Amino acid sequence: MTTMDILAGLRSGIGDGEQMLKTWNSLKKIPGGRVLFSKAIGQMAPYTGSIGAKVVQLDRGYARVEMDDRRAVRNHLESVHAVALMNLAEMTSGLAMMTCFPPNVRGIIKSLRIEYLKKSRGTITGEATVTLGEITGPTDVTLQVDLRNSDGELTCRAEADWRIGPKK
Repeated sequence: MTTMDILAGLRSGIGDGEQMLKTWNSLKKIPGGRVLFSKAIGQMAPYTGSIGAKVVQLDRGYARVEMDDRRAVRNHLESVHAVALMNLAEMTSGLAMMTCFPPNVRGIIKSLRIEYLKKSRGTITGEATVTLGEITGPTDVTLQVDLRNSDGELTCRAEADWRIGPKK
């Protein structure tokens, strides 16, 4: 399965959590499958792909995503840049949210707030959990994303506000 095949499958079910989880569950079992899935997500959302993050775990309403500390995401203080961290938080929240969507639901992020608690260095892991009930009309949902360094220390905490509702 190529990245283009994966991308086509994800795009055909965009916003469909079942399709996303089905693709993830089949790819995570094969060597390089997690990387392929992550690259496909990055191609669907090119700016998100610019940080080179890797999806580590994905379940209904849960996402864990890692970003390596590398020159391309660093600032002048030799730590991970604030905007790269914001991008990781947004990606993590989006994956957790989208895995909950049935085919008839869509969503868009309305706002994203982040608090930088300490310099972020090393591999940074974003983690988010969300539970959605039945979506019958436009609904606002806020979810928290925690970003931790490789020592497990909380370096940033973000809140993502999403507007979700039935597709028109």
